[in-house]
Amino acid sequence: QLQVVESGGGLVQPGGSLRLSCSSSKFRFQYYAMGWFRQAPGKERERVSCISSGGDWTTSADSVEGRFTISRDNAKNTIDLQLDDLKSEDTAVYYCGVLVTCNTWHTQPNFSWGQGTQVTVSS
Repeated sequence: QLQVVESGGGLVQPGGSLRLSCSSSKFRFQYYAMGWFRQAPGKERERVSCISSGGDWTTSADSVEGRFTISRDNAKNTIDLQLDDLKSEDTAVYYCGVLVTCNTWHTQPNFSWGQGTQVTVSS
C-alpha cells in the first residue's frame, strides 16, 4: 500500500506563505508522478499541482498558477508545495497523492489518502 504523510499546514493571513511537505517511510517516490490536492468544506477534492517522476515537468490548476510551486527531492523522498500570496479561497485540507501520470491525474490503484494538512487563510 502506498501511504504518505503530509505536514506544514497552519493559519496564515491573506497574502502570506506556507510550505507543505509530503513524505513516506513506506515506499520511494522516485518512480511516481506526485500531486497535491485539496478539499474545502462542503466541496469535492480538487487537483492543485502535479510533478513528474523526474521533476522535469509540472502542471497546476489555473486557480493557483503563479502562486503555488510544486517541487520534489527524490534523494530525501519528499514532495513540497510552496504556497505564496494565499487567499481565503485557498482554505482547505491539502493532500499529497501518488499518481499514474500528471496527464490523467488518476491516483495509483494501490494508493490510500493520508490525513492531509489543514491550511486556513484568514485575517
